Amino acid sequence: MRWAGLFLILAGCKATSTPAADWTTTGGAPGNARYSPLDQINVTNIAQLQVAWVYHTGDLPLDGHGEIQATPIVVDGVLYATTPKVAVIALRADKGTLLWRFDAFPNRPTQPHVNRGVVYWADARGNDRRIFFAVDRRLYALDARTGEPVRSFGDSGWVDLGEGLGRDVEGTYLVSTSPGVAYKDILIWGTRVGEEAGSAPGHIRAYDARTGKIRWTFHTIPWPGEFGSDTWPPEAFESAGGANSWAGMTVDTARGIVYIPTGSATPDFYGGDRAGANLFANSLLALDAMTGKRLWHFQTVHHDLWDRDLPAAPNLVTVTRDGARVDAVAQITKSGFVFVFDRTSGKPLFSVDERAVPSSDLKGERAWPTQPFPVKPVPFARQTLREADVTPSERRRFRLLRHGSLFTPPSRAGSVVLPGFDGGGEWGGAAVDPETATLYVNASDVPWVAAMRETATASSPAREPRTGVAVYTAECASCHGADRRGRDRAPSLIGVNSRLTVEQLEQLLEHGRGFMPSFAKLSETDKCTVIEYLIGKHCVTGETFAGPPPPPYEFVGYERWRDSSGFPAIEPPWGTLSAIDLNTGEYRWRIPLGEFAALTARGMPITGTEQYGGPIVTRGGLVFIAATQDGKLRALDKRTGRVMWEALLPAPGYATPSTFAVRGKQFVVVAAGGGKLGSKSSDTYVAFALP
Repeated sequence: MRWAGLFLILAGCKATSTPAADWTTTGGAPGNARYSPLDQINVTNIAQLQVAWVYHTGDLPLDGHGEIQATPIVVDGVLYATTPKVAVIALRADKGTLLWRFDAFPNRPTQPHVNRGVVYWADARGNDRRIFFAVDRRLYALDARTGEPVRSFGDSGWVDLGEGLGRDVEGTYLVSTSPGVAYKDILIWGTRVGEEAGSAPGHIRAYDARTGKIRWTFHTIPWPGEFGSDTWPPEAFESAGGANSWAGMTVDTARGIVYIPTGSATPDFYGGDRAGANLFANSLLALDAMTGKRLWHFQTVHHDLWDRDLPAAPNLVTVTRDGARVDAVAQITKSGFVFVFDRTSGKPLFSVDERAVPSSDLKGERAWPTQPFPVKPVPFARQTLREADVTPSERRRFRLLRHGSLFTPPSRAGSVVLPGFDGGGEWGGAAVDPETATLYVNASDVPWVAAMRETATASSPAREPRTGVAVYTAECASCHGADRRGRDRAPSLIGVNSRLTVEQLEQLLEHGRGFMPSFAKLSETDKCTVIEYLIGKHCVTGETFAGPPPPPYEFVGYERWRDSSGFPAIEPPWGTLSAIDLNTGEYRWRIPLGEFAALTARGMPITGTEQYGGPIVTRGGLVFIAATQDGKLRALDKRTGRVMWEALLPAPGYATPSTFAVRGKQFVVVAAGGGKLGSKSSDTYVAFALP
């Protein structure tokens, strides 16, 4: 199969493609506009669009749960993407037939984590062509022609993303879920780390694309004497975690600038031990792509207590201001803001106000007194609630919760978080039409609740082994529930012994999966006893645990606020798609996106649904987006927002599509992996084309 694929490439795929026909990065091109100049599929013929091919990866995990969040890239007629088990596949882009497959861990029974795509790189002559992707802590270089590891890169084809962080991160959660960027002969990459105290730092590394050697490192938690170090406690660089770039990044190839969004510092919801604004967490960084030198930055949340990571790579766009053309960078946020900056200077193109926000009622917490609010565009998601907006059955609870501000800190009583922890804007990102400087962004519009409780601490850092019930209560119950029946992101653990073996549970605890982080930091005894509690395995290691004391408060758990019917506890819409003119900051249109068939059948207007994955836009006048819980791929008129075509996918397409052409024929492809929000999982990529 690999030699067949190599023959196809050498036999002329390259000759049938042009750069305009390709989708060379997950954002379409280095500027991450998610725009295609193709117009064969357009507003006049979109009704004829039909399935061209379907590809099944064949590797859904044994427990039946998997996700595909990858946006395929297409170069010279070859499509590169990843599977539920985070293997890399190369397909004939026009046929959906396999050319090669690479799986770093072929015997792993579960999905290690989600993956959102790969990076293509070629040398100046095009003789050395590589696919870069990450699984677990490994960043691989593969030969784009054969799928074989490039043995001269790192350690026989891969480098350890845990190396070069300036401290030992063994035993902490560290993976990579989103692709980095290639610029000239270097590769710039970010990581996803834990969200609790003791997590790894999120420093950005640039690697030599040929050898894998680190070319530069940017400390997102500054070291002593570096710019921003005074926004942390003096010793924070030795132990603070997070401030990582997990959502991807964007490169301006003409200027040699890489724009990197970062996440929150850890622990996510209590910052008493990290007093200060905490640069460069929650920041858009503009770095010299060759050297890593900071050119400018903007922090979108100071001293984050709400897990307000910047959720997506920014979009490069050129806007018109006062009659002049200005090259800009637009960054969406989980909270529903769009920040627009001059690409070179970092100056906001719309005014940003620092406004007073509520203080915390937790002992030891020093919430930052102000937060930045862009004056334009107005938020693309709701940020505050009135009692009248809440479902009648939930209004009593609403009165008991802290509410009233976008930046109401987490509290023991519970605080309303709107948009929820997943946004607002999320990793699907936005698309920009360069013809009109219009930004298209979808949003989930549902509330969550952030509640804290005092941490049960032992009198000594060393203690006797905990029982399985104690480990479960402390480490697992906040998500899976004290009754083990699961909620929101976390599945039920009732009867887990019928779905997972002891070995599979051990792998889950060690590596995590999806939103579940790794629990590698637990002692072997703790891991063993919690497995015993869940499925009856008996084990005793006699090990005791010693470690730093935990923070005085801990997060109760992720709770989507739903009413008794299971729907969000506020009035619709619960998901939207918006078109924003970045020249003026005004909205062209906004519509609810997605529907629940049962509610539509009862005569309710379309409510919109929660969404994962984002839009793309084309010269053909169309916006394509899947993302919704109802499992449809839609095409909308980009001028009006009118839905012009839709198709039901094998499972919800919680991913951003891409579009490309091979030998003059245009295709649209999307991963239909499902798996989130209680929806079915699938192992499918589906491509559409005109007859």
